[in-house]
Amino acid sequence: MKLYRILLPLIFTAAILIGNASAAQLPGSIVDTQWLSKNLQEIQVIDVRSNKATFTTQPVFELQEKANREVLTQAGGHIENAILLPYKSIRGERQVDGQKVKYLLPEKDDFEELMQTAGLHSGKPIIIVSTGMTPKRVNEALRLFWQLKYFGEDNVAVLDGGLAAWLNDGHKVVTTEGSATPGNWKATATRTELIATPNDVSNAEANVQLVDARGTEQFYGINKRDYVSAFGHIRGAKMLPTEVLFRKDRDAIKFYSPEAYRSILEISGIEADQPTIFYCNSGHLAAGPWFIEHELVGNSMARLFDGSMHQWTLQNRPVKTVMLEPLPATCKSGLSKPGC
Repeated sequence: MKLYRILLPLIFTAAILIGNASAAQLPGSIVDTQWLSKNLQEIQVIDVRSNKATFTTQPVFELQEKANREVLTQAGGHIENAILLPYKSIRGERQVDGQKVKYLLPEKDDFEELMQTAGLHSGKPIIIVSTGMTPKRVNEALRLFWQLKYFGEDNVAVLDGGLAAWLNDGHKVVTTEGSATPGNWKATATRTELIATPNDVSNAEANVQLVDARGTEQFYGINKRDYVSAFGHIRGAKMLPTEVLFRKDRDAIKFYSPEAYRSILEISGIEADQPTIFYCNSGHLAAGPWFIEHELVGNSMARLFDGSMHQWTLQNRPVKTVMLEPLPATCKSGLSKPGC
């Protein structure tokens, strides 16, 4: 009996160590389809997408003579046992200084509850999968990655090329309804060093770079989103539009190498190793360059301005824009409307 009491804790500890040793080890912040296919039974997949209806529909391919192949036109279905997480659910409206601000990072308890309800578990590697067909969709996965990192999760990566790459490489998908049981994932931290507020932007020191991740027309103030209250960009910002940050591989949007990103940053006048704050309209597109600089280039001083231009202009903070002739009153969204 005494020997049993001595051996039992040792057996229990050994079982834990063996279990941990058998778990998949993430190779980095990005995995490819080959790695995911090989390790699928040892990880958990979160499928984040805007059109949740496509989670249970077959992918659509069309024969295009110019491409001389079947081209993926809709990334339907999902990887077996994937957890569906509608993109709209991961951000929300909050009261900040007496104002309602949209699209913000949830409170810690709310985010933890969202992840648990979706079926996410602690202690098991997480792979985030987007549909992968446009940079905007890839950035949905990267925004979720940033939120998980902010709340203390390090055992997480994204699938390069998303579901589109998975399909291009011949892997199977299923169209069954998700049936996740509640998980036990816990938010273990609030990493304030990853986030920037309007005051952080206003009071930034001279060596802090401000980078705008929106397109050229919005940067110059030729048009804007309807939830942004003013045209233009934050003074002193440099432009790094989303379309230059990814490459297309057949029907999938994929990443470049870290060396290529350093070159892109240099050409854009951005120091790869300096403190940097990224913003866009709502903190969505800015997640892309934040991920690239923080995770791939290795700049631990990269932050994301969560409220971005929506919160900045809601607070009537200064912007810089091109001087254009006054627009008609009906042109509230800029020159994107006919007649504006």
